[in-house]
Amino acid sequence: MPTFVYSHPSFARHETGIAHPERPDRLRAVMRALEAEPFQDLVRVEAPRATVEQVALVHPKEYVEAILEAVPEAGLVALDADTVISPGSGEAALHAVGAAVAAVDAVARGEARNAFCAVRPPGHHAERTRPMGFCLFNNVAIGALHARAAHGLGRVAVVDFDVHHGNGTQHAFERDANLFYASSHEYPLFPGTGARGERGVGNIVNVPLDPLSGSAEFRAAYGDEILPALDRFRPEFLLVSAGFDAHADDPLASLRLGVEDFAWVTRELLAVANRHAGGRVVSTLEGGYNLDALGRSAAAHVEALMTA
Repeated sequence: MPTFVYSHPSFARHETGIAHPERPDRLRAVMRALEAEPFQDLVRVEAPRATVEQVALVHPKEYVEAILEAVPEAGLVALDADTVISPGSGEAALHAVGAAVAAVDAVARGEARNAFCAVRPPGHHAERTRPMGFCLFNNVAIGALHARAAHGLGRVAVVDFDVHHGNGTQHAFERDANLFYASSHEYPLFPGTGARGERGVGNIVNVPLDPLSGSAEFRAAYGDEILPALDRFRPEFLLVSAGFDAHADDPLASLRLGVEDFAWVTRELLAVANRHAGGRVVSTLEGGYNLDALGRSAAAHVEALMTA
């Protein structure tokens, strides 16, 4: 079976301003990297538009409607100090959720081996009723809850290797023992959550990494803590918050990972999914703000998915 890649033209129309790090060029860098010869067998799918009901698996309908109503007819609107929307942002956000939902459907039905959602805006900081950290709707958390609601999967996991802690995903999961969230992240760093003691009902695993940590510390976080905990959880479906801003060249943080670290962690997560989830994995793009590092890292991640 092939690997599917989901994207949509609306993602380029989510404008955030000339100096904003979460800009359309990010997605162009990823998609350009995936045009190389090793990726010719990818199945490229245009992401559908999510319904309000799908987004409401995580966010109250009133919140969803308020975000869509805040989208301006012209110019930019700042929802907070970091999160900016423009006339194209509502459609982009709905298609980002739609990508995650459609990818879960394709993988759960056996149409795809696994899938990568090349989307923006990202999602893992979005709280139930609050946009933050460039995020409007929590794409990966919605995908996880859709896997349960639409496909009857009991235990669903999200693993997040973005350099920033996915506070929104953790908060969506932390009271449900049949959902699992694990994160490696630089600490202290935005958003200030993700301390080791934040464990939910035993279903949350946070491994904070000191600034300037590199490959050895990152791989130990997975080998010693996250992967064994994920094995014990025995997920029936695995989603990945794939942020590439832990790369040494990223301007928004100070971890020191290289491209091969992202390929390595992808292979390790796929191995767990093969043991427990029939290999069912959906990955969704989160951060990554150095365009060259982002493109190369995302390519390594997708190549690992293709060779699962």
